[in-house]
Amino acid sequence: MPLYIRNSLLLMVGVGFGVSLLGVSTAWIVTTCQFPGRRLFEWCLLLPLAAPAYVLAYVYTDVLEYYGPLQSGLRHLFNWQSSADYWFPQVRSLGGATIMLSLVLYPYVYLLVRVAFLEQSICTIEASRSLGCSPWQSFWRVALPLARPAIAAGTSLALMETLSDFGTVQYFGVETFTTGIYRTWFGLDARTAASQLSSVLLLFILALVVLEQWSRRQSRYYQITSAPQQTSMYSLRGGRTLAAWLVCALPIGLGFGVPALVLLRMAIANATENFTDNFWTYARNSIVVASITAAIAVVLALVLAYGRRLQPSPMMNAAVRTAAFGYAFPGTVIAVGILIPTGNIDNGLDAFMERTFGISTGLLLSGTIVALVLAYLVRFLAVAFNTVNAGLLRIRPSLDEAARSLGYSPTSTLTQVHAPLMRASLLTAAILVFVDVMKELPATLIVRPFNFDTLAVQVYRLAADERLSEAAAPALAIIVAGLLPVVLLSWRIRRKS
Repeated sequence: MPLYIRNSLLLMVGVGFGVSLLGVSTAWIVTTCQFPGRRLFEWCLLLPLAAPAYVLAYVYTDVLEYYGPLQSGLRHLFNWQSSADYWFPQVRSLGGATIMLSLVLYPYVYLLVRVAFLEQSICTIEASRSLGCSPWQSFWRVALPLARPAIAAGTSLALMETLSDFGTVQYFGVETFTTGIYRTWFGLDARTAASQLSSVLLLFILALVVLEQWSRRQSRYYQITSAPQQTSMYSLRGGRTLAAWLVCALPIGLGFGVPALVLLRMAIANATENFTDNFWTYARNSIVVASITAAIAVVLALVLAYGRRLQPSPMMNAAVRTAAFGYAFPGTVIAVGILIPTGNIDNGLDAFMERTFGISTGLLLSGTIVALVLAYLVRFLAVAFNTVNAGLLRIRPSLDEAARSLGYSPTSTLTQVHAPLMRASLLTAAILVFVDVMKELPATLIVRPFNFDTLAVQVYRLAADERLSEAAAPALAIIVAGLLPVVLLSWRIRRKS
């Protein structure tokens, strides 16, 4: 337990610093500075969202390990004979896991902070400049404090994903709560101990949420004008342009470019071993469970959002918040929370049917994709709800009243008036849930039925066996699927800018 706590805390501190540094700096540069390529960087900075952290861990281990191309090239170039002749940082370490997670999670901060910078009033920034502040001082003393809620929200999301990560820390040998829960459940077959570890991890999540709220309990953030205007941009020249390029291109290249190119080269070079019948089976399994989950999640999110619109009582608001709180829970915790009750239900029903009718029902829930889809819904319902609710809030209440005056029931109003107007939001919610399910690893590993593997599970297994060349195609397929929400988010940001 002390090792789990220490590593989890160190990982949170490192990733929190990394995502804040990368997210805030890139958001400020592309929002307030004018330089060649700025428009391209605006959406390219979101590309690392498409690559799961565990995929980066597999790729960079293959590239940077002792027999990888980088160290082999250095030994050949400088005529080094062994590792005793030089020092090279250890990739499979806590520091390596911190870097991998920071590279794929900084877009959470970048996305929210850039929107915050876009919405800041030009009067505030110009007032600081008129009082003698340089551009750097205006950023540090005015723009950054005003963006603090967005920074805190983005960092909190990144830290929740950090605590939920399993593939990266397990592959790098970093002992955290997620690896401990998995090992306790499968290695020791100790469900009680796994439940206890899950409870402690939930305390970490709760402490993270409470700390974020407490840190800004007395702060208020207002704009001095009702309509924010675009801040005048700083035109960069010469060395400053090069510096801006480096700051923006480095996380894109390391977080997306290098892994995608390496996987693409491996997939093409080993096409026979990659694109087998098993690959298409795993792809079909992933698409089936992702599609089912996305469809159910959108329907549930629409019911929850519309129910709160019809009856905005405190009890309804509390119920909706509870239903949409699952995204804060790590996949391992949700898996344990799903398997224990579904297993008890299966065992109780089987014993009853055997005792009463002499028929064994077997596993009806915990041994099928029902439990897997249920775990996905608990984990990702918040993603669908937030998107659907945002679309529903844009519809004026007067349309509800007009439909009711024409004799429409609440259900008819939802299906015939609201749903067509929310088509874009519903599609966006479905895509976001679909991609999240495609990338989910820990919950899938624990809850999946026997002999039912997905692309994420196959990548994990092959990489664990040091067969990354065979894992290239499924890993690349996950990245390609992850590009869908990135394109949507980029398009929305461009419309707001």
